[in-house]
Amino acid sequence: MRSKLICRRLSESENVFDLVVLGAGSGGLAAAKRAASYGAKVAIIEGDRVGGTCVIRGCVPKKLLVIGSHYREYIQDSKSFGVDLLGSSIHTSTLLLNVRKEVDRLNQLHISMLGKSGVHLFSGWGKFVGENIIEVKPKDPLKSSYKICGRKILIAVGSQPVRPNIKGSSLGYVSDDIFLLEKFPKKIVIIGAGYIACEFACIFNNLGVEVIQIVRGDNLLKTFDKEVSNFLRDYMRSSGVKIFFEHEVKELLGSKGDINVITKKDSSINCDATLFAIGRKPFINGLHLDVVNVNSNLGKIIVDKNNMTSNSSIFAVGDVTDKVNLTPVAIEEGRVFADRLFGGITRSVDYQYIPKAVFSQPEIASVGLSESEACDEYGTKNISIYKTSFRPMSQALTKRNRKCFLKLIVDIDSNKVVGCHMAGENAAEIIQMAAIAISMGATKSDFDRTMALHPTIAEEFVTMI
Repeated sequence: MRSKLICRRLSESENVFDLVVLGAGSGGLAAAKRAASYGAKVAIIEGDRVGGTCVIRGCVPKKLLVIGSHYREYIQDSKSFGVDLLGSSIHTSTLLLNVRKEVDRLNQLHISMLGKSGVHLFSGWGKFVGENIIEVKPKDPLKSSYKICGRKILIAVGSQPVRPNIKGSSLGYVSDDIFLLEKFPKKIVIIGAGYIACEFACIFNNLGVEVIQIVRGDNLLKTFDKEVSNFLRDYMRSSGVKIFFEHEVKELLGSKGDINVITKKDSSINCDATLFAIGRKPFINGLHLDVVNVNSNLGKIIVDKNNMTSNSSIFAVGDVTDKVNLTPVAIEEGRVFADRLFGGITRSVDYQYIPKAVFSQPEIASVGLSESEACDEYGTKNISIYKTSFRPMSQALTKRNRKCFLKLIVDIDSNKVVGCHMAGENAAEIIQMAAIAISMGATKSDFDRTMALHPTIAEEFVTMI
């Protein structure tokens, strides 16, 4: 009742909205703009820069660093193609500065697009103070907090890097910090085995940094097909990355710029910097979800098939939920949410065939089931495996013995391709297109009938026997 009274009072100052979105990241922006396109009055609240993790401190700046990191190898190989660039040098300070400039441009672009879409942007940190009431604390400490009301509220605040609870953890970087560096260290220890750990290990290594990667388990990238992750492991090691499996960090000693990483096996590694890349967690601290009875599990907001929380007026999308945490998924969830609530369009997100990639060196990408997942679902005797490994033409004139790896997994009974995996150059681009065919139910016979495009790496997917 009190919330309704506050809403009525706020309506006098036009601070009542059909939709209030908490978080201007990929999912929140997609939902806000789509809802506004249907005529809804929409507000979006963001305490940091508009664009979210992906644009500001994730996919976009990371991919720019990945692209930049390739040039060292291009320079080294240039002589094999008749171009002598061996006198060239790479300045990571320039690369980092230019990446930040591009992020700044994208931030302003997203702010402009919100304005053109008719979405009201509130700069500050939001928290629940009532059923439909958000209190906004402005970024400017001299300004007072204020309240806005949303008939529907969407939580899209994303996630943040996990920092371990060990002695000296403040000496280490998390992924957010890397994009703020003025230059790269000479030697870094990276702790973790997932996407972020492997990507940054390759970025640093390719740009001349000595890299040691510490992994608690016995393999990299546990959500990928094991043959593919092992292929990457061997490639990274051959490129100079030192990987220590079944090691766990106990503490960090020293000071920034001169750190001793102490493992639970009591070994010590001296380095200039460390990076904790051990996962991410929803950024829900300070939202006061208990005020509106929104349930969570292990820090992730629980939502139903329509992304509704335990409170029927409040929804959540993206990395803050217990679903698939990938940028394109958050965007689709946001658009589906807005279509359903404000456009009268009933549709749902298809989570079955979601392509994924690691922008390591080499790239790895996949769609569908891994071999172990296919064995669990269909039985080992009911699947066929097709795979090949070869040296691509880009390596034909160089002295490097670099190969790529392709793999198809087929359900014998239906002849459908249920898994497609690749490690090698342009893996992500190739798997994106393969995902279309596989999501439509393509069979191995369909792949076989498709004419090869020669000479390419991707043609091997339609010629494997």
